[in-house]
Amino acid sequence: MSVYAYDTIDREMLADRAAEFRGQVARRLSGALSEDQFKPLRLMNGLYLQLHAYMLRVAIPYGALDGRQLRALAAISRDYDKGYGHFTTRTNIQFHWIKLKDAPDILDRLAAVDLHAIQTSGNCIRNITADPYAGATAEEVDDPRPWSEALRQWSTFHPEFTYLPRKFKIAVTGSSKDRTVARAHDIGLKLIRGAEGRLGFEVMVGGGMGRTPYLGATIREFLPAKSLLSYLTAILRVYNRLGRRDNIYKARIKILVASMGAEAFARQVEAEWALLDQASIDLPDLELERIRAAFGAARFEALPARSPAFDAARAADPALARFARNNLSAHKQPGYTVVNISLKAPGATPGDATAEQMEAIAALAERYGQDDIRVTHAQNLVLPHVKLDDVPAVFAQLQRYGLGTPNLDLVTDIIACPGLDYCALANARAIPIANDIARRFAEPDRADAIGELKIKISGCINACGHHHVGHIGILGVDKKGEEFYQLSLGGSGAEDASLAAILGPAVPADQVAPAVQALVDAYLGLRTGQAERFLDTYRRLGPAPFKEAVYADADQA
Repeated sequence: MSVYAYDTIDREMLADRAAEFRGQVARRLSGALSEDQFKPLRLMNGLYLQLHAYMLRVAIPYGALDGRQLRALAAISRDYDKGYGHFTTRTNIQFHWIKLKDAPDILDRLAAVDLHAIQTSGNCIRNITADPYAGATAEEVDDPRPWSEALRQWSTFHPEFTYLPRKFKIAVTGSSKDRTVARAHDIGLKLIRGAEGRLGFEVMVGGGMGRTPYLGATIREFLPAKSLLSYLTAILRVYNRLGRRDNIYKARIKILVASMGAEAFARQVEAEWALLDQASIDLPDLELERIRAAFGAARFEALPARSPAFDAARAADPALARFARNNLSAHKQPGYTVVNISLKAPGATPGDATAEQMEAIAALAERYGQDDIRVTHAQNLVLPHVKLDDVPAVFAQLQRYGLGTPNLDLVTDIIACPGLDYCALANARAIPIANDIARRFAEPDRADAIGELKIKISGCINACGHHHVGHIGILGVDKKGEEFYQLSLGGSGAEDASLAAILGPAVPADQVAPAVQALVDAYLGLRTGQAERFLDTYRRLGPAPFKEAVYADADQA
């Protein structure tokens, strides 16, 4: 078993919600409900009206799927969309060409495989995200998935927190290496060990991107794990009481924390927490044990750390060797590896997967990966438990379906939102810009020589492409009806989190890829060695040499 096993209560809830929405859609189609009346109802079920059609956002709690669920998503994309789905930076999947009349049937099909679109919109606690390597990496203090599942159950339809001042996002990491962008969340939780080995959380609050980006501040260095739900209740009560509701642009908790100061906010939380009946809120030990058991245990064989068959295959096949070097990550169990599947093939839309590709990944997970698939915030997929012996067969199938691109964390592994090609909120396109940049660096040897370089593109200030935490961040802006792009440098969403700084004036669309090339060329000439990343060079030297590389010709003109 790879995903949390829903029980009767979960399944009845999903079925009831789908049936309720079927009635609401029927009333809208008959004209009994106006669009203004229907809008809050459809958004409660993840249904957005975008530029060309309805978009359905499906929750993938903490990014975990099994083959059955991924096959269902593939079938939905084929039967109700245009044969693909788009994985997002919140580890959800979106379908962009949905007809309103089909939405109830889709929710029924999702519910049949324990999936839903609940709380993927609205001023509530959104889909919880977690480390995609959960349960596979030796770095983790504890598996974050049971805690994330506890948060899902606690937050779903929570009567106090259904109408918060603004949307609310939580990330949970169990590792010192952050693969969740924890400090850019409303609440970031890091599992740690305290005195005498006690399990707990570092609690970070007030992060967020968008119009005014902030990194979250640590308001509690150690929270006993058993107190998680009551402490988060205190945080959300303070936010619900003091958060602004008069201005949508100042309603996020990051604005409240910044205006009060982290220490003052922490004092408010501690005072609220002291008033709570904590025992009635916190998760009983037996319930945590039940949740852990509902995931099932991974079944690892006793294997040697090295695989002669894999080593021989890698030596004989340069493509496999490159894939192994770039897309495999260390596993806690000898003889196993984490396989990262890039959804960033040259010319592809970042995060898109066709129905055939989803079915192929489902088959690989079922045969070689303990039926376990993860979605990452970088819009890629992961098979977390693959034997080294099986990597050549897995890679051959990935290649067959256009999924063998060996570019994890390289210059062509670009995060990009759907942008103006789909989204009614966007000012500019993001997908064509990503494709232009990827074409510039499509030669694998060149990408390898550049090394780690995280480019993130947003089509508007809402920052769904995480441009604020990109090594190179690109933001689309509108200038008198023309698409321009603002470049920022120096961001990071990892454990060394930082916000990118704007480099200079925005450039037109056809100059973005040349500007990125100029930045990369400058970096290659400035770095102290191949081990120094683009981000390291920028932090060492500051913006001046990079600004000169991009704007020197314009200044001379």
